[in-house]
Amino acid sequence: MNDKLYEKKPGVPKFQCREYREKSKEYAVLIPIINEGERIIRELTRAKRHNVSGFADLVICDGDSDDGCTNDERLKSLEVNTLLVKKDEGGQSAQLRMGIWWALERGYKGVVTIDGNDKDSIEDVPRFIRKLEEGYDLVQGSRFIKGGRAVNTPLLRLVSVRLIHAPVISLTARQRFTDTTNGYRAYSGRYLADPRVKPLRDVFMTYELLAYLSVRATRLGMKACEIPVTRAYPKSGKTPTKIRFFKGNQELLRILFKNMRGDYNPKQGGPRGGKTRHLRKM
Repeated sequence: MNDKLYEKKPGVPKFQCREYREKSKEYAVLIPIINEGERIIRELTRAKRHNVSGFADLVICDGDSDDGCTNDERLKSLEVNTLLVKKDEGGQSAQLRMGIWWALERGYKGVVTIDGNDKDSIEDVPRFIRKLEEGYDLVQGSRFIKGGRAVNTPLLRLVSVRLIHAPVISLTARQRFTDTTNGYRAYSGRYLADPRVKPLRDVFMTYELLAYLSVRATRLGMKACEIPVTRAYPKSGKTPTKIRFFKGNQELLRILFKNMRGDYNPKQGGPRGGKTRHLRKM
């Protein structure tokens, strides 16, 4: 196992990298987690059953969990390629910036992102990769289009996505999207590395990066689409989410309207974020 500490750099948090295997695929699946317990284990077990690692390298982007869910031997047995552990401030966006920087440095052609709380159909990863291979730069998973499945979605969450979040993102992106809070999506390497995008900036700390990357591709004339996925909430018990409803939705609304105003667009001559190697021409 290759274990290395990467110090903080502009746009990239300090993080520990435990590389269990060398790069073996053209794409990576980035899975942000924080204390997901058995949920991430169930998700990875399903991924192993469906041979997801035969299509992409599985990379855990951990927010420094302390519940034992990132045990090295367990992750290796579930075909995880690499564990990245954030040792810095920031939430999900910081975890994704860590993963994106590392994926670009490692030379992947694109990445798929999926939550690690066992709500999403990780077996659909090959479908995202096929769309990237077809030339799409943003592939959004949706439970609301034909072929998708929304299982036990809480009513308030359903209303906020369908009537507020999706319309605002669609208006900003100038293309209709139906499931915009869904972090199950894919990005091409050329999109992430484009100097007009610059996702590796410290302004992205919580959920800003998901909103920004939802709209930037189409605003730049890149290709985007939705594909059907399943998102299933448990029938009973606590909803697996890190967002508190009222406080979380207030913050999401603030981010949405800043995104609509273009506040997250890179400024001319502004910070360049973490340095990445240029991808080979695709």
